[in-house]
Amino acid sequence: MQNDITYLGTVIRADSNSIEVEISNEIPSSSPIINGKVYKLGQIGTFVKIIAGNITTFGLVDSVNNTPSSAVQPQLDLNPGSRFLTVSLVGEKIGNKKFEKGIGLYPTINDEVHLVTEEDLLDIYGGTEDTTGLLAIGKHASSENLDVFLDIHKLVLRHSAILGSTGSGKSNSVVATIKRLTNQMKNSRMVLIDPHGEYGSAFPNAKIFRIGDREKPLYVPFWLMTFDELMYFLVGAKPTDDQRPEYREFREIIVRAKRANYQLLAGDVNQDYITADSPIPFNIRQIWYDMNRKVNATYSQGTQAAQTAATECLVEEGNAEELIPAKFQPYFMSNQAPFKAKDATFYAYEKKLIARLKDSRYDFMFHPGEYRDKDSGKDLHNLLSEWISGDERLTILDLSNVPFEVLDITVGLITRFIYDSMFWGRFESNTGRNRPLLIVYEEAHSYLGKDNTFYARDAVERIFKEGRKFGVGAMVISQRPSELSETILAQVGTFIALRLTNSSDQAIVKSMAPDNMNSLINLLPSLRIGEAVIVGEAINIPSRVKITLQTPRPDSSDPDVVAAWNKEYQPSDDQYAAVVTNIREQRIRRRQDG
Repeated sequence: MQNDITYLGTVIRADSNSIEVEISNEIPSSSPIINGKVYKLGQIGTFVKIIAGNITTFGLVDSVNNTPSSAVQPQLDLNPGSRFLTVSLVGEKIGNKKFEKGIGLYPTINDEVHLVTEEDLLDIYGGTEDTTGLLAIGKHASSENLDVFLDIHKLVLRHSAILGSTGSGKSNSVVATIKRLTNQMKNSRMVLIDPHGEYGSAFPNAKIFRIGDREKPLYVPFWLMTFDELMYFLVGAKPTDDQRPEYREFREIIVRAKRANYQLLAGDVNQDYITADSPIPFNIRQIWYDMNRKVNATYSQGTQAAQTAATECLVEEGNAEELIPAKFQPYFMSNQAPFKAKDATFYAYEKKLIARLKDSRYDFMFHPGEYRDKDSGKDLHNLLSEWISGDERLTILDLSNVPFEVLDITVGLITRFIYDSMFWGRFESNTGRNRPLLIVYEEAHSYLGKDNTFYARDAVERIFKEGRKFGVGAMVISQRPSELSETILAQVGTFIALRLTNSSDQAIVKSMAPDNMNSLINLLPSLRIGEAVIVGEAINIPSRVKITLQTPRPDSSDPDVVAAWNKEYQPSDDQYAAVVTNIREQRIRRRQDG
């Protein structure tokens, strides 16, 4: 065996999870050629094998030194140029059986250590005979011919994360993963939450819903919110305000408005079960109009009990739909008619509500197309069908024109609506458990952080804790995993980690890897663009993987500085007029907008 071209050396120290190897001085070359491929001896992060009878133990090279550890140094007669490897043990193969993680029979002193060839890597990774249920995510870093496979079931329903610093190839990895899933699984379905509108160019065949789009506008009706969400969104009230009279009265108004519309709904809904949290359309403009009238009306009577519709000093009716308030005779400061309204319960709420309703940035909530507050023949099941049904396997929800201050609530609404559909439809024929769904969250740290977020984080955490039982999986993408919700990170089953330079971000991935694989995790700062370390439930053994460059690409690459700065252009104020218009409208005008 020592004459084999794969021979490295012998074991000189062994403990419970690692060994030390002395590389033989008689090896003719430090770069042997085996079956036409050049191998480098003792490369950090590569595999070696220890052969003892019919048992082959595999290990990962942690370090290379020219001196042995202090534990064995006194017993060795060192030769000039001696080299030593520290190797972490990861698994073994007995005879013709498959590779298994864990060690049953530990190597001993003087056992032979050999290079691992591509044929050996096939023994470790397998997946070449039957790839059913497996996803080829990329090529192994040690072999351009070896596919690395992920278990699709565990990748989707045990949740996953794609992490990487800016410019590491994170977006490319997202595209590669989604494309392989959609191409391989004919009945797959995924929803991609895209806060920056980057991924439409990478998936030309996907359904893309975008705010203001002429063909597929994105609508998220405001009445999908729970009452607490609605109060925070409309008037800035928090659940802790539930003892205030205006908060309680507003709840009653909402319930009455929703129950008044129950006959317009698809299906047979029992009016008695409708609450303030029920996702039922109602006319928020009419509520504002009535609220404004109650606060600003004048009356011929001075006592609150006598101030009714019959005693109003009305000049002209307004228009609730156009947000035009009713006009009244001005009141006198003295004790004579017309009198000022005595009920000022909703004074603060009315001012905040009208400001929100007039803000055009929220039209995608307050003007939800045919999903408006009157009978249009369309209900929530139509909206749900547009998002996650049909022949397209991927839906992109482009949130690039969503105001940042409501991004949290918007993502929370979308998530909860989809999750509820999977929960309550878990036994239906083509949804729930019978057709699982993957939700992908790009730029997750923006709205799923530890602090300053609530609605999105609460909804997504629910998926990470309970979603697998109802066929809902989640994938988070982030350049700062240390800022993500700890609950979400604790439930991530598989990490695809590209280059990470921040130590706190690296620690997140390291916490998922076995202790004896830390040498692999320590490679994170030095990974090449497009390389990833994958650890977790979906992969047989933590591995360094090269993910293929995808075309077409998402619109997230750096601009070409040299080409742009070498280009001649004609100065014009018109382009900046368009820029200022975008700033004022808080939206990006795309080509189709003219």
